[in-house]
Order: sequence, then C-alpha cells, then structure tokens
Amino acid sequence: MKGTSPILVVLALLALVPVLTTSNVVLNFLVAVLLIALVGQGWNLLGGYGGQYSFGHAAFFGTGAYATAILQMRYGVNAWIGFAVAIAAGALVGAIIGALSFRSGLRGSYFALVTLAFAEVLRIIASVAPITGAGVGTLIKLDLRPEAFQFQSRVPFYFIALALVAASLIIVRLIEDSRFGAYLVAVRENEDAAKALGVDVNRVKLAAMTVSAAITAAGGGFYAQYYLFIDSGIAYGPWISVEALLAPIIGGVGTVFGPLLGALVVKTLGEAAKLLTGDAPGLDLVIYGGVLVLVVAFAPRGIAGLPDGIRHLWHRAREMAAGRAHG
Repeated sequence: MKGTSPILVVLALLALVPVLTTSNVVLNFLVAVLLIALVGQGWNLLGGYGGQYSFGHAAFFGTGAYATAILQMRYGVNAWIGFAVAIAAGALVGAIIGALSFRSGLRGSYFALVTLAFAEVLRIIASVAPITGAGVGTLIKLDLRPEAFQFQSRVPFYFIALALVAASLIIVRLIEDSRFGAYLVAVRENEDAAKALGVDVNRVKLAAMTVSAAITAAGGGFYAQYYLFIDSGIAYGPWISVEALLAPIIGGVGTVFGPLLGALVVKTLGEAAKLLTGDAPGLDLVIYGGVLVLVVAFAPRGIAGLPDGIRHLWHRAREMAAGRAHG
C-alpha cells in the first residue's frame, strides 16, 4: 500500500501512548525502540533498498553523538543547533566514506568490511582524543530546560523520538516512490545492468549513503541528549551496527515499516534476555543470532512479508487441494 496514509495511522496510534500511560518504564522502553527503528531505517535505506550492506553504521551514529556533546559542552553551542550540526556531520562522514568506497569499486563483503574498518578507526581515535574525553567519555551537564534539549519527564523525549522516526518513514516512502528509489532498487538487483541502462551507479549509491548516514547520525545525537553521556565504546561500539541491521532484516528489509517492526522485536528480546539471565554478557547477541537464523530460514522477507507469505501458502494449498479433487 503506497502513500503516506499508513504511516500517518501508525504515528497517530503511537502518539496516543503517553495519553494511556506516563510510566517511565514503558516510555524508556518505547524510546529505545524508536531509537533502534531510526538507526535501522538509516541502514535500511542503504542496505535494504540499495543492496549495500554496511557493518559500520556505528561510524555515523558515533559522529552524531560526539558532535552533539562536544559542540554543547566544549563550545557552548545551543543543544538544538548542535543536534542539527551533528546530523550534517554524520552525512558528511557518510559522503566521505561512500566516495572513497564506491570510487574504488568496492562491493558486497568488501564494502561491508571497509565500513566496519572505518567505524573501528573512529572508535580508536575517540578513545584517545582529548576533545572526546578519551577513555573517560563526554558527560553532558544536567540542565532541565527545553532550550537545552532536556525535560522534566520522558514524554517530550518520546515525542521527539517519534517525530524523528516519522521523518525517516516519510523520507524513505518518498524515496521509494521516486525515480531515485527506482534507480536504487535497480542497483540492488543488478548493478552492472543498471549501469548499462545509463544509471549513474556511484552517484546513486553515494546519495543513499549520505542520507542513510544523516538518519543514523540523528539517532546518535538523540542518544547523547537522552542519556547525557557518550564514550567511544557506546558511540562507535559494534552494538549499534548490529542492531541497525538486525531491525530491518527481522522486520522486513527493503520495506518502510520493517525497521520499526524489527526494532520492537529486537528490544523486546533484549529485555527478555536481561530478565531471564540477569544481564549475562553476550547472551543478547546469542538470542539475536538465533532469531536472525529463524527469520532467514522461515521468513526471508521478515515480519512485514509474513502476510504475503501466508496468503501465498494458502493459495498454493487450495490449488493443490483442487488438483487432487479433479484428479
């Protein structure tokens, strides 16, 4: 179903949550879900629609987080302006990495490994650079005023996160319905054929990389303001790259709502693992891996593709039954 109407319906339902409950537990959970969905949507645009699988989206998340915190704490920049600059900084990093990678002709696993390498390089730099606080990290001063991007309750944060996810959903929907979106899918399906048909492949991939990085950097900037602390292990850690790709793959890679559905599953599984095991290190990754195997094996199109898959199986079953009846 095309258009923005389904998006508006989903957003309207999500906007009702603070009316139904003001529990910080519920709101914290949903803010985390929306954050994963936002970062997952960034990955989904590049990997789901463009077929350029990245293992290093932490590079953009961390850039957004650090840019927000550094501008605010070291240079006295207004938090909202710092947040906007952080999105631009993430987009710039994405453009640089994309230009270096695509101009070199990197594809597939080579591209994935290069993005992972860039994220790791940035993590190492952040862990020793004085401007980032090195190994100690950067702590944002508590200042409970809206102009400082801080609030007395979790409700405003929830609506900000929802607004960011809304923007990402609409952006991806508009791209999906545009000529650029068609080019992007053509590159995903067969890059050589797209090039033969006159598509500027590198330009399309670079544009997707830049927008993807901007969306992911917005998630990093929001994270820094929400938790008021960032360090290299959080900002550029592998956890965000893993969740960025897990959410759309589980929810439905290359679909508008896939990252949101997948984020709900990923976060729910993570919380369940903590409750059952007392936050045992590494167990969440084991659970994520198990779910990913099940999705790839039984629902390759993710949760979003299950209705079509069920309808397809139902029609096949009816056809087989009819064939036996006539036989």
